Amino acid sequence: MRHLTLIPSWLRFLIVVLLVMGILFRFCNLDGKVYSGDETYTSLRISGYTVDEVKQQIFDGSVISQESFTKFQSPNLDTGVSETIMSMVKEDPQHPPLYYLIVRFWVEIFGNSVTAIRSLSAFISLLVFPCIYWLCRELFDVPLSLPGVAIALIAVSPIQLIYAQEAREYILWLVTIIISSASLLQAIRLESKDKNDLEKRQQLPDRFTTWGIYTVTLAVSLYTCLWSGFVAVAHGIYVITTARFQLTETVRAYLLASVMGFVAFMPWMAILVADFFQFLISADGTTTQLSQMPLIPFWLMQISRIFFDLDLSLKKLVGYLISPIFLTLVGYAIYFLCRTTNYKVWLFIVALIIVPALPLILPDLISGGIRSNPEPYLMPSYLGIQLAVTYLLATQLYNKNLSCRSMWYMIVALVIICGLVSCRVSYQAETWWSKGVSYDNLQVAKIINQAERPLLISDSVGINYGNVFSLSYLVQPKVRFQLVQSQSIPNIPNSFTDVFILNPAKRWREQIATKYKSQIDIVYEDSYYSLWKLAQPRTSRQRVSPRRNRLPSS
Repeated sequence: MRHLTLIPSWLRFLIVVLLVMGILFRFCNLDGKVYSGDETYTSLRISGYTVDEVKQQIFDGSVISQESFTKFQSPNLDTGVSETIMSMVKEDPQHPPLYYLIVRFWVEIFGNSVTAIRSLSAFISLLVFPCIYWLCRELFDVPLSLPGVAIALIAVSPIQLIYAQEAREYILWLVTIIISSASLLQAIRLESKDKNDLEKRQQLPDRFTTWGIYTVTLAVSLYTCLWSGFVAVAHGIYVITTARFQLTETVRAYLLASVMGFVAFMPWMAILVADFFQFLISADGTTTQLSQMPLIPFWLMQISRIFFDLDLSLKKLVGYLISPIFLTLVGYAIYFLCRTTNYKVWLFIVALIIVPALPLILPDLISGGIRSNPEPYLMPSYLGIQLAVTYLLATQLYNKNLSCRSMWYMIVALVIICGLVSCRVSYQAETWWSKGVSYDNLQVAKIINQAERPLLISDSVGINYGNVFSLSYLVQPKVRFQLVQSQSIPNIPNSFTDVFILNPAKRWREQIATKYKSQIDIVYEDSYYSLWKLAQPRTSRQRVSPRRNRLPSS
């Protein structure tokens, strides 16, 4: 606390205010946004059921209500955590089980409402603040206002707010990345002391403890998200490069800690390898659908979303105007970082930005399209960019040139205002780009709810499975569902005034129209999603134009 005298009183006050506002944003209106298809998979995993079991029980052609979905969206009291793990082993090993086990215990205590489930991520996000303070203290040798500035910027960062209110594992993953990075830097710092230094001998227990923290957090990070492997690669590149490619004591300690962390992950790794070979055996030669979204504008928008995000479409001109501004800020921040800091500082941040992002960017460049929703896996890159910008803004607050300092005060104010405006708009919104193919579920639910006695027909193919569960949170109790497998022709009862079909394939739609001798009209459509209505008698419907391009969920 004695070092706080180095921070101007106005800056301390601003940091505290922004931190409080950031915390309030994280806990306000947790149930306001659409519960996406990806989030319903989280609820499915904590229930202990598998997708196959769901299809057998409710995708059988019978007419069901909302209550039929509840069984598969809440913990099964007759089963334990072993069923949660086994359901992931069977169907979803690419998502490690740690977050899902934590959320299972959480909902058993606080309930399985949308607010309760998302509140876990909100509470986990609070750990980011002390962890980023530790990381900045280990990484930078600058006035102690820098960690405070980092806390303030992350508190109002819209990308941080989004994942702090998602029932997914990504905010927990960010915490593990920060802790593992800080413990690695601390361990390297302790290793660098002279062997004959008495102070070092007194700190040997701390040194071993720090390497132990790195080992544990690396394993925890791997059990949270598989993309942690690329973060570990970035760490390895940093350690080996700073050691000038020599097998020093620090490198040996790092290798031992890393190997132990990966050994702890071996049980799940064995499951992944088995699943990979099973995939090769059962592969049918199909390819992943590519998005037609332009690559460069899309990736530029990911940078701007760190600081300013109003859920803008790439079709709007303002999106093209904003992205270059923040690209310029980030580019200059990285340049300034590399020019003014020791290579042991900038190399760590640059590796954290580039290494985890390359496996996402290169396949898109080669294929010419975006294959999946990549934003969550850019969390390490988001972190590295925020560290670079934090260093730039914090150091320029102490610029000796009064006119330059005044200019940077204005830039800092604009960045903060952009973050506050984005958070203010985001937390009150009913849907957001992060919902992926579930983005338009709210609009679809409104159309269905307008009917007197509506029936929604769907199959379990592709995105339909997750969207049906997502819609079950949005439609009114009067809505009934008729779910089938393999696009079989349903036997539609005569007791419904309006029959809707969710995202049907063309052949399936034509078969239904032929059987019931009726026209099927489209009532809503976007890039990956459509809602059709069985017209009896034949009527014309106004077609709703697409709102934006989005990506299929991961």
